[in-house]
Amino acid sequence: AAELLRQDDRASQFAWNVMRDSLIYSANRIGEICDDIVQIDNAMKWGYNWALGPFEGWDAIGVKWSCERMKKDGKKLPPIAEALLAAGFETFYKSEKGKRSFFDLQTKKYVPYPEDPKSVRLPALKEADRVLAHNDGATLIDMGDGVLCCEFHTKMNAVDDEIMNMMNQGLDLLEKDDKWVGMVLGNHGENFCAGANVFLLLMGAQQGAWDQVEASVKKFQDVCMRLKYSPKPVVAAPFAMTLGGGAEISMGADRIVAHADLFMGLVEVGVGLLPAGGGNKELLVRNLEGIPENVRSSINLTPYLQNAFECIGMAKVSMSAHEATSSRFLRLSDKIVPNKEHLLGTAKRTVQAMSLEGYVAPQPRKLHLPGDPGYATFRMVIDSMCKQHQITEHEQVMASKIAYVLTGGRTSQNVAVSEQHILDLEREAFCFLLGTPKTQERIQHFLMKGKPLRN
Repeated sequence: AAELLRQDDRASQFAWNVMRDSLIYSANRIGEICDDIVQIDNAMKWGYNWALGPFEGWDAIGVKWSCERMKKDGKKLPPIAEALLAAGFETFYKSEKGKRSFFDLQTKKYVPYPEDPKSVRLPALKEADRVLAHNDGATLIDMGDGVLCCEFHTKMNAVDDEIMNMMNQGLDLLEKDDKWVGMVLGNHGENFCAGANVFLLLMGAQQGAWDQVEASVKKFQDVCMRLKYSPKPVVAAPFAMTLGGGAEISMGADRIVAHADLFMGLVEVGVGLLPAGGGNKELLVRNLEGIPENVRSSINLTPYLQNAFECIGMAKVSMSAHEATSSRFLRLSDKIVPNKEHLLGTAKRTVQAMSLEGYVAPQPRKLHLPGDPGYATFRMVIDSMCKQHQITEHEQVMASKIAYVLTGGRTSQNVAVSEQHILDLEREAFCFLLGTPKTQERIQHFLMKGKPLRN
């Protein structure tokens, strides 16, 4: 925004005029509708969904520069801007070692920011020297009270090797050091995680580096399994876009504390693939929960798999956290938080509560799956849809692979298979699809156009 306002064209001039008048109007309301800048900024962020309030935005574009330009335009500076500059300051807010303060018009000095005790701000923790480890993809932060936080910060928070390394590093600390009671997976980005970095996967496939591709997929599966079976609780705090790998990481955690505004789904079919970080397996497990152990090997399980098949095959995305619960992406034991400012704080307190209650890690489970008979049922529907031109031939291939994984491959319902068996089927199917020209076309189209291709 600051760079846009400093240009010398019509668009820049228009943006400056709007910004200038908005800032002057907002500043002149101090003492009229409220006593400080924090209330105005919060009102605009909470009421109008602004990313920054007027005074936060003023700091972002540069207070001294903008005030000088306002005076050149013949505008009278608001009293709070004059007072700020007269006191020798250049920002309405400042932060020192994680402690925020704001400029107060009445006292003409900075006063402590009214912090919400229910919220946790990761930038403040970083400023307070709470960073334990850092790379270009993620940061491991001490949230206090023995709770770690793994913060993602890649583009769109897409999962890459460095994010996986940092999650593994956090899990290592949980396993080796009694100081830590658990870990939160969360961040302050626009989206929790928009999936995996498919560009790197495409490059690997086109270069024929299949050992590297499979190793990367296996690494992601392994870290998600470590999240699930960690000896100490791991809580994911998803919000906004939580797609593909982001959904798999969240479902891999022992508990989810989700913002109510949650767009969660396994959308890999949009780029010609299927979930391969445990997404098939976790959605499968969730749809089989509640069936008594003594009847799992004898009843018809195919109807229980239908929801998982539709969610993955149709790339369904929840429009809210409550809808994610009905689709089984979230369990009833997971929490939904309406105030995003409280999301990380609630996740931290959930880790603490789980630890204090005497957390016991879940035990690996065995699954009874329908195998060939169930797969044949799904294939009948898939082939019929293809003949009626409801799906393309390549979508028929993808749907068949999804059905094969969900039904357990070449197995029988009276034979219990491990979760690792499903992960192996996922990985094999993922690599097969990635090697097909049609899937590579879908990935290239998505990377170039930003929307899926049906071929």
